[in-house]
Amino acid sequence: MRLVVQGSAISISHLTHIHRLCNTSVQFVQIAQHAYYLANQPPLPSVQQFCADQHIDCAYVDDKQHINNFGLCVMDMDSTLINIECIDEIADMMNLKPQVSAITESAMRGEIDFATSLKQRVALLKGLDESALQRVIDERLKLNPGALEWIAACKVNHIKTMVVSGGFTLFANHVQKLLGLDYAVANTFEVISGKLTGQILGDIVDADRKAQELVKLRDDLGLTPDQTIAIGDGANDLKMMSAAGVGVAYHAKPIVQQQTNYALNFVGLDGIANLLIT
Repeated sequence: MRLVVQGSAISISHLTHIHRLCNTSVQFVQIAQHAYYLANQPPLPSVQQFCADQHIDCAYVDDKQHINNFGLCVMDMDSTLINIECIDEIADMMNLKPQVSAITESAMRGEIDFATSLKQRVALLKGLDESALQRVIDERLKLNPGALEWIAACKVNHIKTMVVSGGFTLFANHVQKLLGLDYAVANTFEVISGKLTGQILGDIVDADRKAQELVKLRDDLGLTPDQTIAIGDGANDLKMMSAAGVGVAYHAKPIVQQQTNYALNFVGLDGIANLLIT
């Protein structure tokens, strides 16, 4: 395995200390401005703890995992590709953000079923003017750091990209266009006479559906599970990440970090490329 450490906080003294903990003659190789790897390393809890204490992302990556071996990357949207939970910001237009955010957080921690939580949240939005959705895009939605760089790396390496979101199509389609993603799957609000009814049209994109979309597209592309990457931050991403060869928890809830291959807490999405490029 190779040890990959990265983060804007990294200094020469950090690298020296990590090298000492590893007790190796192998030298660090720089792979990006704030990213380095050390070849042929067994996982060491002392290294992992030091990096966490110093706000440095640390991962032990299987030597077989290189970016040019992958063919599909499936990603969550809210708080993963973008900086907000869209439904929370929509609720803010109705002065309901605290109530909706509390339900969102509980669902992302895995405390309540996602589909149930989504229905509860959407019901609170009944009567909202449809124009509020576009205001969220125009005024609040931004890509998370490194998103453009990560998708560019996917394109260079011929990796197909899909956003699959428990959020909504207006936002997912916008993000698809911003990043040039190949596919987008999300939920659809019911709108009558220009106002939200508080209902969702069709089947809800929940944890099971996210995993199903990954598997279906993977099979359509003729790929193996080992050729797929899934990225997310909430409990409803876990089944999708389990179905992938590599799961990456991006600034994620603890339950997600505990059950995925790699966790990034301090760097942007471009840090995924650093994990997979040597």
